[in-house]
Amino acid sequence: PLSAPWPHCCLRNDHNCSELKLPLYKAHSPQIGMRHYFADLLAVLSNRCRLCPTARHLAVYLLDLFMDSYDVALRQLYVISVACLLLASKFEEKEDRVPKLEQLNSFACMCNLNLVITKKDLLKMELLLLECFNWNLCLPTPAHYIDYYLFASVSESDLHNGWPIISLAKVRAFVEKYTHYFLEVSLQDHVFRSFRPSLVAAACVGASRICLEISPPWTTQLQLLTRYSWEQLAPCIDLMLM
Repeated sequence: PLSAPWPHCCLRNDHNCSELKLPLYKAHSPQIGMRHYFADLLAVLSNRCRLCPTARHLAVYLLDLFMDSYDVALRQLYVISVACLLLASKFEEKEDRVPKLEQLNSFACMCNLNLVITKKDLLKMELLLLECFNWNLCLPTPAHYIDYYLFASVSESDLHNGWPIISLAKVRAFVEKYTHYFLEVSLQDHVFRSFRPSLVAAACVGASRICLEISPPWTTQLQLLTRYSWEQLAPCIDLMLM
């Protein structure tokens, strides 16, 4: 039922599996100029509701795919954004973490959005979205790979500013913080949809290592884990650092 969460998406790190079945994103939406605003809105809403990163990223991805397929009136984009957020949270979160409609309407009121969503309208939009995605919300995003890649983000043989790392735990904490920052950066521009989600996640780790001056920028262990070479990641990392 729509009122209950679906099981968490179980992903394997297999580039030839789920990722190759993802819908093609063309960036053809007539409202693509408003995409940044609604991506920000979803980030604010998910932070306010304390949703996990995978729910936030899935919500923005659903919005991107829907906008890419339909010519949507601007006044409807807010309702669609909220519906995407609720579907994503039902799929990724526990039931008691799924935002309530009253919460979202009160937030809209606080932001002077002058929009009140009814339960009937929301249910109608959820069904429309589900039909658009063929009832399949098992769509990998960069957030689904991050924690897996962070296990190998720093190793004992790495150098910091050319010197051996004294506190591995401390450096790992900084890398994790920067990686999650770049993960949010990847939400801000639809250009990152041109890369596979697993590659974007790996690029977040690579960009963090550069910013923190950890050398080498990419290790054999990270390449084996992610299955990406530095040369493959470089274009995405360059965009992040810009």
